[in-house]
Amino acid sequence: MAIRKIPKEVEQMFDKYVTNFTRRLKKDAALNMLEKEFSLSEEEADIIFGVFDKDQNNELSLWEFNQFYNTIGGDAHTYLAMFNDLQKDHTGLVDIERLWDVLKVMKTAQGNTLEEKDVEMFIKSTAGSEKKIDLPKFINLLCRVKLFRGGVEAH
Repeated sequence: MAIRKIPKEVEQMFDKYVTNFTRRLKKDAALNMLEKEFSLSEEEADIIFGVFDKDQNNELSLWEFNQFYNTIGGDAHTYLAMFNDLQKDHTGLVDIERLWDVLKVMKTAQGNTLEEKDVEMFIKSTAGSEKKIDLPKFINLLCRVKLFRGGVEAH
């Protein structure tokens, strides 16, 4: 497995909020960074923090921030708006049928579209047995789609 270097702009943005040598941001500092650097509301920043605090230790590591930055960072508002558009009757849950249509045309980071079986796999694995996708699950889904290496090559 290749070790990927963290881009300098990611390190610089993160380091503006670091107060020690551990390169970890306590939740308050991480929320402050997400609100200021990405113009997120307090609620949006809290949801994003929860999705990317992978080890659930109430801190955001440089690695976790890099995952956020490289998967949705600059598109955070677009993804939040997409969630709002896909909500079913303002329930806080995505309309699965409408999500299916969106995922069929969504492109991965490599510019590929998803095959039907991939769309089904993403929706089933995200919705789980309760067959519901809330905002944190939706953001996680979009990150996984973006990083997905399969799919049909776009022409």
